[in-house]
Amino acid sequence: MIFRLLSTIFLAWAFGFVWFFATLPAPIGKIETDAVIVPTGAAGRIQRGIEVLDKGWAERMLVSGVDLEVRPDEFAAEFGVSQRQMRCCIDLGFAAIDTRGNAEEIAKWVVEHRVGSIRLVTSDWHMRRVASELNRTLPSTVTVVPDAVRSEPGFGVLLLEYHKLVVTYLTGLVKA
Repeated sequence: MIFRLLSTIFLAWAFGFVWFFATLPAPIGKIETDAVIVPTGAAGRIQRGIEVLDKGWAERMLVSGVDLEVRPDEFAAEFGVSQRQMRCCIDLGFAAIDTRGNAEEIAKWVVEHRVGSIRLVTSDWHMRRVASELNRTLPSTVTVVPDAVRSEPGFGVLLLEYHKLVVTYLTGLVKA
């Protein structure tokens, strides 16, 4: 009996992992939203967010989870952003230190700025977990459009992220 239970759990885990890495979210094209949201982390995220702003697909951008030592002028210089664009359109969030913190920081910013739709820009392997966290923290009236940045994560990154996603889902079930 225990062997069957453990086998069933293992098979569910294995099929879930295969689904996770075989169906990583993809980038999207021209879809306009009120804002673009970029949790810091892997390469390409911030550049994609700035590209969305530059193309006029969103009016504002929040970069969540910025290191406390980063100054706006350093950010602007590193990513080739004008001072005008920094003042009008880009907010740096310094409160988050993990994905759950990103979701809380993003939700607060969205409410403060009366945002009705966001384009969420993050790595393909990170998208499901941050979207799950946002689903619990954002008002139900906010539309989230996922825009994944393609990456080439190693097996270890995928395995770790899958486990974090499973824990996030289970935590959500317990809290519900």
